[in-house]
Order: sequence, then structure tokens, then C-alpha cells
Amino acid sequence: MLDELHVSNVALIAEATFVPGPGLTVVTGETGAGKTALLGSLKLLVGDRADASLVTEGASGAVVEGRFFLQGDDSEDGHVVCRRLSADGKSRISIDGSMSTVSQLAQSIGCSVDLCGQHEHQTLYKAAHHGKLFDAWAGTSVALLHEEYECCWNRYSSARSKLESLIALTRSSAEELERAQFICSRIGELRPSPDEYQELLSSLPRLEHAEELAMQSGYAYQALSEDGGALDSLRASISALEGIAGLDDCLGEYVQLLIDASCTVEDVMRDVRSYRDSVDNDPEALMSAQSRLSDYQGLMRTYGPGIEEVMGVWKSAQATIDSVENSDSLIAEAEKLVEQEKAALMTAGKKLHEQRMALVGRFESLVSDEFSRLEMGSASLLCSIALLPFEKWSKSDCCSIEFLYRPASSLSPRPLVKIASGGEMSRVMLSLKVVLGSADSRETLVFDEVDAGIGGSVANSLAAVLKGLAQTHQVIVVTHLPQVAARGQVHYVVEKSEVDGVARTSLRRVEGDDRVKEIARMLSGDHSDAALAHAAQLLG
Repeated sequence: MLDELHVSNVALIAEATFVPGPGLTVVTGETGAGKTALLGSLKLLVGDRADASLVTEGASGAVVEGRFFLQGDDSEDGHVVCRRLSADGKSRISIDGSMSTVSQLAQSIGCSVDLCGQHEHQTLYKAAHHGKLFDAWAGTSVALLHEEYECCWNRYSSARSKLESLIALTRSSAEELERAQFICSRIGELRPSPDEYQELLSSLPRLEHAEELAMQSGYAYQALSEDGGALDSLRASISALEGIAGLDDCLGEYVQLLIDASCTVEDVMRDVRSYRDSVDNDPEALMSAQSRLSDYQGLMRTYGPGIEEVMGVWKSAQATIDSVENSDSLIAEAEKLVEQEKAALMTAGKKLHEQRMALVGRFESLVSDEFSRLEMGSASLLCSIALLPFEKWSKSDCCSIEFLYRPASSLSPRPLVKIASGGEMSRVMLSLKVVLGSADSRETLVFDEVDAGIGGSVANSLAAVLKGLAQTHQVIVVTHLPQVAARGQVHYVVEKSEVDGVARTSLRRVEGDDRVKEIARMLSGDHSDAALAHAAQLLG
């Protein structure tokens, strides 16, 4: 929801702060006072197009800042949006201090706000959104079936892609097939493997330097084992220290360390001797390993750069050959799988359609009941749900869903976007929002001129509906009806005045006596005792 809005140099607003409540917030004021500038500022914060005409005349630029708390978000401080608009029309956007784009703003913040005004192209003006609204109201029963439908679609799509790939492979030209056969012959003749390649890299240095390895390990063994060598020297040191160890306790520790060292030297001496004896100076084995490694390097130069790439090329060539040689059976299996998945998808789609059809009557009735509360005569909303031909199914849906509006029982229903006037559209939106309740993903609803052409008892009904809607949403209403204004939990007045001959718009929160006076003005245009008494009665 919108926590706070700060406006600077937008139209006639030099500086203003707007802090709506979590429930119903009303904005009132004389016609032309500048309410449009306030709404324009809010539109900028939810991703609307920037227009240089919004900048106050003579100012270098306008700034609109807002803090939003989003449903399901753990941020304790909310999200701060800043939109800067220069007089030449350039716009800069930041979200939580980081630069952003208009589309990112619309997707992150804009999706939480619905502007329900006479000239807004919002949810109801796009038939593509009607299905989402209906499904949100339908709840879990439709959501589960829709999830099942999407899973079936994914499996069907995967099976179809596999079939198409097989068909494409079987259409390989004679040149492609010949190339695949050559690759399989060239690589298959050598039967390479990553393990053998790594073993060659490890063993070749030993074969190449066998003579030096045997000679140097022999020298090391002699230095350790011959008379007067390292082992004899250690033993002599042990004997010498043992003879005097009784004279100084610390010498005993040295003796033990030397004994441990001599044991280690004996182990190393045996290992070195075994290594020397194992070294085999085999020219034939060396030539064989070098030749084999050269074969690997040749493959990698052609199909590499590494052994993994060579194996991948080999596997791909084998698949090409197999697809041609076994194309009939492979395609038959793939076609069978496609038909199975298609049948499962069609079953899931029909179940989804049937569940929607089972609920549509109640949905239409609930919305039409709200129309009655708003005294819209015999107007009604119809929800047209049709199962599309299979070739028009998509991952998102198998049905077309569109709201139709019938202004009166004697008239034929037509698409909502083609027949409803601005005021009617606002009241249709209001009715839908009431029916959707907490299922609606839009947390903040802004109604502009929802009261157009309304008066008398309908005004009381509209006020009651808006008050009820504020139980599940943050509702901001720009209104001329005192009945609606009196129901607000937070009340702002937009006023226009002149300062040094310059028109300025200000925004003021009213409470107590000031609010009574504003309601009285809306009732009768003055602050007479009768008007004040009536206003106090409404607020009471």
C-alpha cells in the first residue's frame, strides 16, 4: 500500500505531502482546485508515461517521491520510489536508491496499484486480464486445475518438440549423413575415452624418462643403505647418545627422535628400492603411448578443443545416423507419446473449462448484486467463457474469458470496453473489486470520478460499498459526494489560492471542525448553521 507521497513542482503544486490511511482515504475540493495534479503524481510513481507539461511553469523540474509497503514483502522500511521529471521531458527513476526503468517500476510497484478512473486504461479495458480476475475470485478449485493444465501443456510441448527434432534429423541431406558417417568412422576407429586420455597424460612422462628415474632412485637407495650411509650414521648417533643418556634426561628424548627417524629412513629405503626395480625402460611401450596420445591430439585439433568436445561430436554423429536408420520406429514412438500427452492435455483443459462454467453463474450474480446496490438499474455483467479450438490453446489457457456488459435488461450484452461509459466503468470496477475481496492482488485502489452522475440515495449506497471495500484494500477516492467523503477514515482537501498573483494548489488534511466545514461546503456550498448541522450528522 501507499504509505506516503511527497510532491514538488507538479502543475500548480509547489510542495505537498499526502499520507493516506490503510482503509478509506477521501480527497475533496472544488472543481479545478488541482486534484488532477495529485493523481498525476501518483501515476508517475506506478509507471505512467512522463509528460513535461506536469512540471510547474518556471521550475527546472518536478520531483515525486513515495514509500510503499508491498503485501508479502519482509522489508520493514518499505520501498522508496523517486521520479524526477525535468522541464525538457527527461525522466529519472530510482527504487530504494538504485536507478530503475519505467517497465521495472510498473512491474514492481505499479502491479500493486489499480487506478480506476474514467480515462485510465486499466484491467477492465484489456480483455486479456478478465480471465485472471475471474480465476482469482474462483480460488483454489480453479487454481489447482489450472496448475494441472500447465503441467500437461509442458509435457505435451516437450513431446512435440522431440518429435519435431526427430523429423528434422530424418530430413538430413545426403551430405550431412555422409559427414556423420565419416566422423563415426574416424573417431570410432580409435575408440577414445576420457579415462584413457588422462591415464596417458599421467604415464607418458614416466616412460619417457625411465632411464633417469631408475638411475636417480638407485643413487638415493645407495646413499641410504650402503656402509657409512645415512642409515648407518643414524644408528651410530643413537648408540653414542644412549651411552650418555643417563647423565642428562634430555638426551633420552633425542635418542627416541633418532630411533623414529631411523625407522622412517628404513621405510623410505625399501620404497625407493621397490620403485627402482619397478621402472621399466621399454622403448616399445613408449612409442605406443606416444602414438596413442598423438591420435588423441589429432582428434582434438579437428573436433576439440578438449576430449569432452570430441566425445560430444561423436555422440551427435551417432544420433544423426541412428535417426536416419531407425527413423520410422523412432518417429512412431514419438508420435504415440505426443498423442498420449495431447489426450491428457485435452482432458485437463476440459476439466478446467467445466469448473469455470460451474462457477460463472454465481460470479455474474454477485457482480450484478453489487450493481443493484449502486442502483445501476437492470444493468448486469456477463462472463463469457468459451473453450478454444485446440490449435489455439497455449500454456496460459485453453479458454477465452471476456466480461460483457448489459446496460439494461432490454439491451443485448456487448464487450465491456465498447459500451460502458467512464462513470459506468468505474462502478463496474468497484463492483468487481468488492466481489474479488481479498483475492485481488491489487492492494491499493484509486477511484477518480466514480461518483460521476450520482446523487441521492445512490450516493449513500456508493459510500457504503466503498467503506466495505476498504476492509480488504487501501482505497483512495477523489469525490464530490459528501456522503462518500463522510465515510473516509482520512480526509484531504485540495485547495487553490493565489500567492503574489501566482495560482498555487495546496493539500491539507482536515479533522474535527475543519472536516465538518468541508463536508458542509460539499453539501450546500457554504458554512451555514444548517449545513454544519447536516455535515456533523453525516460524520456522526
